[in-house]
Amino acid sequence: MTLAADTTEGTPREPSAEAPLVRVVELWKAFPAPRSLRDVLRQPFGPPVPVVVDVSLDVHAGEFVGLLGPNGAGKTTLLKMLATLIVPDRGTATIAGHDVVSDAAKVRRVIAPVLASERSLYWRLSARENLELFAALLRLTKDETASRVDDALDVVGLRDTGRKMVGQFSAGMMQRLLVARALLGHPRVLLLDEPTRSLDPTAAHSFRSFLREELAARRRCAVLIATHRTEEAFELCDRVVVMNRGRVAAEGQASTLGETLMGSRYAVWTLEPNHAVLAELVTSGRARRVAARSEGDGRWWRVDLEIEGGDDAARDVLRSLVSSGVSVARFERVTAPLGELIERAIGRSARR
Repeated sequence: MTLAADTTEGTPREPSAEAPLVRVVELWKAFPAPRSLRDVLRQPFGPPVPVVVDVSLDVHAGEFVGLLGPNGAGKTTLLKMLATLIVPDRGTATIAGHDVVSDAAKVRRVIAPVLASERSLYWRLSARENLELFAALLRLTKDETASRVDDALDVVGLRDTGRKMVGQFSAGMMQRLLVARALLGHPRVLLLDEPTRSLDPTAAHSFRSFLREELAARRRCAVLIATHRTEEAFELCDRVVVMNRGRVAAEGQASTLGETLMGSRYAVWTLEPNHAVLAELVTSGRARRVAARSEGDGRWWRVDLEIEGGDDAARDVLRSLVSSGVSVARFERVTAPLGELIERAIGRSARR
């Protein structure tokens, strides 16, 4: 599976001729299965359980690739192997041309993992003091530390926090400080693990816009992001990779993968959710009824339909509803929930 891209938000990227910053080829990792003490005494070494199985992918400069899947799918293990925290059993992974096993020290100079854990910050220090401490760990000179800390704080909008302790920051400010800390080393690749899970919807939207503008557009970083949020998968990511039990179940452009797996989904707001024409559309195969629920004052119903065939097919469905006398207040295209997309991808992969 080779993936490529270059885009502004909402616009599909053209294939890039540049070599990928991240290249993963048939990566594999297994761990011993958890067992009871009795089983360990009977047989000290049990068979290993695969966690990442033959995963291959490329990520180019300026590109966001989302890792989706249920808990235990192998997303975090994959990120940890790329960050040189876990050694793969077989396969290869290179970051900016450096092998994660044989050139681990060089990989760490160009990669930065960003975990959604504010506990890795020192709460009794200011934002600047946190960054200066981390700069010392990176062995930056005094001049480098001053310029990079100023630049990082400017980038994430925390320059004016003064000596305010990080423990008094909001969750969004802490997330920005985590990104600022990662940017100190001028990384070319960032690994984000659910970066907005502690943020409210407004703060999460603002943070995603910042990530897109700063990391992709300005710094041209390659970004791998593990997420469970629909907005991150389809608004922030250029491409998504759905994983299940360590394997790649599906992959493709974020803007088209949902339609490929599930068809186009439309919501119809109507007074007659059980009208005969709706049943006829389903039995004739022109649409698939997904769900119906009461909206507002209980008179109007929202009926979700999956319609294959693009805009022309959707127009024909709407014409059939109106010509049959169905009261339609709204008819619009909607995004399917991320959980349903993952389930559909896993199901299709299992059938293959």
